[in-house]
Amino acid sequence: MTPERLSIIKKSLNRRQTDLTVVMENVRKPHNLAAVARTLEAVGGLEIHAITELTSIRLTQMSAGGTKKWMKVSKHPNTEQGLKYLKQQGFQIIATTLCENSQDYRNIDYTKPTAILVGEELEGISEQAKQMADVNISIPMIGMVQSLNVSVASALVLYEAYHQRMSAGLYEKRSLDEETYMTLLFEACHPKIANCCQQKRLPYPAIDEDANLLEPLLGSIANSGDSFSEWTKKSIER
Repeated sequence: MTPERLSIIKKSLNRRQTDLTVVMENVRKPHNLAAVARTLEAVGGLEIHAITELTSIRLTQMSAGGTKKWMKVSKHPNTEQGLKYLKQQGFQIIATTLCENSQDYRNIDYTKPTAILVGEELEGISEQAKQMADVNISIPMIGMVQSLNVSVASALVLYEAYHQRMSAGLYEKRSLDEETYMTLLFEACHPKIANCCQQKRLPYPAIDEDANLLEPLLGSIANSGDSFSEWTKKSIER
């Protein structure tokens, strides 16, 4: 890990926006999930929500690229449960849909905890979602088309949120709690050891602010007397 790479990782973690997310209702296509997740990660998001009955839909390395290791996918079985959960967490639900009471997407305050709700490509957002949303928004269009691709629409709204949050100084202060920050720092700087720990269901070893391992001897790990570094080295080599 070079000092330059470490600096980039720490700068990115310090700017993460824990209270900005996207909810994809009835998402069925992994490439749509991946496309929206990439944009959400680009503006500092950490978690995307998928309302879907599919258990197999997820981010893959092929579809999401480097986004996969930064972005958590939280799945909800139906719209009511998903949106209730987010409201309980303090999010305002902003639904992207063209209806009588839709507002211009640029007129919304995105500096508040915000979940941007987007719908399925062909059918859009359900009536239930429209009713549960705090605000319905639309993107002005003067051509003949009535809607944009879901990933394009998500990108426009997310970058409006990014602009407002940047102007308000929200990217200048860390929103991650210390435990989450150090966990993500460890996973970014020591991915092989993190993978071994996850496989063995072991806690990550302590690190300092520069991601240096503060290695105590853990005694018998995996029924051996190896120190943590010796054990992980053997695990990685296997």
